[in-house]
Amino acid sequence: MIMFFSRLSVLLVSLVFSLCNAQMGVPNSTFQIGVVLDLDSLVGRIGHSSLSLALSDFYSSNRDYTTRLVLHVRDSKGQVIDAAASALSLLKDEKVDAIIGPQKSAQASFVIGLGERANVPIISFSATSPSVHHQTPYFIQAAISDAAQVGAITAVVEHFHWTQVVLVYEESNYGIIPHLSNAFQNVNARISYKSAIPLSATNDFILQELYKMKTMQTRVFVVNMSSSLASRFFPKVKEAGMMSEGYAWIITSELMDLLYSLDTHVVEAMQGVLGVKPLIPKSRQLVSTAKRWKRKFLHDNPDILHAELSLYGIWAYDTLWALAMAAEEVRHREPSSLQNTTSLNSTNLFTTERSLTGPKLMRAIAEVTFQGLAGKFHLVNGQLETSSFQILNVVGDGEREVGIWTPTQGILSYNFTSSSNKKLKSIIFPGDSTVVPKGWEVPVSGKKLRVGVPVEAGFTEFIKVVKDPLTNASKISGSYIDMFDTVMKALPYAVPYEYVPFENPDGSSAGSYDELSYQVFLQNYDAAVGDITITPKRSKYVDYALPFAAGGVTVTVPITYKDPNNNTFFLKPLKKELWLTTIALFFLTGFVLWILEHRFNNAYRGPVSQHAGMIFYFPFMSIVFAQRERIVTNLARLVVIVWMFVILILNSTYTASLSARLTVQRLQPTVTDVKELIRKREYVGCREGSFIYDLLQEQGFDKSKIRTYKYPDDCEEALSNGSAKGGISALFSVTPYTKLFLSKYCDKYTTLGRSPTYPTEGFAYVFQKGSPLVADVSRAVIELTENGRISEIEGQWIKPQACNGEDGTNSSTSISLHSFKTLFGVTGGITLTCLLVFLVTYLYKNRDYVRRISNSSTTIWSKFRAICKHFDQRDPNSFRSSRNKEDGENASPSLSGNARSSTVVPVTSVEISDLNEAISPNMDDSDQIKQDENVTMV
Repeated sequence: MIMFFSRLSVLLVSLVFSLCNAQMGVPNSTFQIGVVLDLDSLVGRIGHSSLSLALSDFYSSNRDYTTRLVLHVRDSKGQVIDAAASALSLLKDEKVDAIIGPQKSAQASFVIGLGERANVPIISFSATSPSVHHQTPYFIQAAISDAAQVGAITAVVEHFHWTQVVLVYEESNYGIIPHLSNAFQNVNARISYKSAIPLSATNDFILQELYKMKTMQTRVFVVNMSSSLASRFFPKVKEAGMMSEGYAWIITSELMDLLYSLDTHVVEAMQGVLGVKPLIPKSRQLVSTAKRWKRKFLHDNPDILHAELSLYGIWAYDTLWALAMAAEEVRHREPSSLQNTTSLNSTNLFTTERSLTGPKLMRAIAEVTFQGLAGKFHLVNGQLETSSFQILNVVGDGEREVGIWTPTQGILSYNFTSSSNKKLKSIIFPGDSTVVPKGWEVPVSGKKLRVGVPVEAGFTEFIKVVKDPLTNASKISGSYIDMFDTVMKALPYAVPYEYVPFENPDGSSAGSYDELSYQVFLQNYDAAVGDITITPKRSKYVDYALPFAAGGVTVTVPITYKDPNNNTFFLKPLKKELWLTTIALFFLTGFVLWILEHRFNNAYRGPVSQHAGMIFYFPFMSIVFAQRERIVTNLARLVVIVWMFVILILNSTYTASLSARLTVQRLQPTVTDVKELIRKREYVGCREGSFIYDLLQEQGFDKSKIRTYKYPDDCEEALSNGSAKGGISALFSVTPYTKLFLSKYCDKYTTLGRSPTYPTEGFAYVFQKGSPLVADVSRAVIELTENGRISEIEGQWIKPQACNGEDGTNSSTSISLHSFKTLFGVTGGITLTCLLVFLVTYLYKNRDYVRRISNSSTTIWSKFRAICKHFDQRDPNSFRSSRNKEDGENASPSLSGNARSSTVVPVTSVEISDLNEAISPNMDDSDQIKQDENVTMV
């Protein structure tokens, strides 16, 4: 009866419009519009009332329009097949130009295929699933896609720092779930479980599923389901005790929009639930239309006592207006082709007229833009433009807005437009609590956390698993077990747990540490404890707490003793290049002193052997400060002062280094470089199941040259034998292993170079991805590390190293030239500067003589000999006065008997003739006389 009156009202409205247009003389072009809705559902009834009201309002407001829409309504009865049959009937029997609907996304997937074949636009205001969009160009989603609300939901989860959620959805409404999964991953929130509930699920099935979720840690649930299923689901949630303090529930737009339609007991069961839905700006038009719509809806549906113009009703209203505008636009573009299209009697679905009208109507709808009830109506790629979302809280008998979310600014506070304020209004959570739930709890079922433990952990001081032969129970102990127990006790809440050995039925190890970590990812264990290093590979599928032990990979090699009695041991304190440079500096200093003192000091005169002796004698005697030769020139004194400072530093350095080598235990590693091991293709070892095996291959070791061992004794034996006897030349292990190993064998082995050789993260506890325990356990590790409790536990299990020093090796090394570069540079610079000043002064004082020599016509060799002979003479000013006194003061005690004869250089007649020959061509008589006087004086 209701359907009859509904269709009758539509026909009467169309008839009235036709009569009015006929009286006004306006051409009447009609567009046949099919409507496919589930008229038994609330959304279907809301949509039907909105379309009818919109049709009346549009033509009342636009009386000059020459086109008319005729609605042909079909009931899909909530079934996909009935929806497809209704659409086919409309296309075949009514020759419709467009179809509004179907109502559900699953129905739309079938109907849009028919529309594409018939070139007829399919326009839905309620099929919001992202999966139906872009299936065909003839489908228009005149509603905001469910994918648009994903950002608002994930923003709420991120706002409260929840790290894991459970998705609960109606089995037939899966479209939004993939989008939620991806979005949660982007905000580092893990989906710990997905619960698909059929629409036909019994109450027992729902309760069973709820109890299953209750045993999990997660306490944040995102629900996407229809109002019909929700009306049975949430009362059962309350019955299961999951609407109490500590829980958080978030519902999607579909259910939030129809909250008012739910029974009172259902709303009472949903107290504290959060939800999102598109933000509809308030306007006078919206308020006025909502009042008229409500009267019409209650008149058409007397069995419903309460009604509100919902989001779907608003979208249906705007859809009809957009379609009417598009029809008028098409008529004005092609008026002749649209006259009397309804008079065609062809039974062909794909008529020529329809094939022309469909694309034009699609283009016109895409171009329509107007201010509708929902705000600006604008299609983007065949879809209603995304708007902002309200964040709502179910309180009392309705909903309360606590904030909004925008695609560009994220969460904003209520009535706040600045992105600087990201706070939400006060929220009432389930259990009438204002405390934000943590998002997880220890399962109330009493289930303990399963903590995996490696069976063969190497050093028993770290992890030790012993099976009782009588009870077959495993007893687990060790320093790392004690540390974990202490950390769990330090948490602000109690967490029941049990240790489960990672072993095969026969008691052997079930795999490597990578495999143990992967078992945590597979949720066979809730956590893993032991000497487990943080690696990039493992961190892809598990989370770690902060390390509780140092990281890094070190290289352990055998050591040999140095022989302090070898012939060259005294040379070891200084490196070869330093020795050579020092000796060269000795010679340079002696030579410069001889040049500076030769013309002024009797100690630096005499035969050739005397000259050479002073050059070598003075610098070397300065080492013990035993020289007694008097220095008479200031330049030479400056050189000696600097040289004495250099000797003091060298002497002290050599003495200290030599003493250290003679008093400290002299040990050296048999290997000095990892590259040497690779080049010589030596065998190396590591622990079985360790990540170091892959690390060694990455560093360049051949797989055949890597040997693995289970126990420390096996490693010690392999190192002792060496590569030549079936063992290894070096052991690669993590820092805690190395320290413990050397504490037992520090007299035989040492670490190679600076430790660690390869930096890595330390040992840490392993948890499932997104586990809420990670943050609290990390904080507990930090606290226990700072107060020394971790070190205290370690000291109870691991004895201090017995050897002196860190690893028993001699840390003294030979001094290199680099340490004396600055000192030698300053010394050499001052010495050469003094020499240069002396030579310049000498040449200036004897410039006339030098000029005469250089201007002579003799050979270069003769000129050089003449200048050298002149330089070899005593300086006249130094020896003119008090000759006897000066000679006595300058004479060496060992050479005092012949000091005078050794300092006088006789000039032979041949030499005088050579000199006269060199200067005679350019010399006048007076110059010749002066020269002769000088020679005679000498």
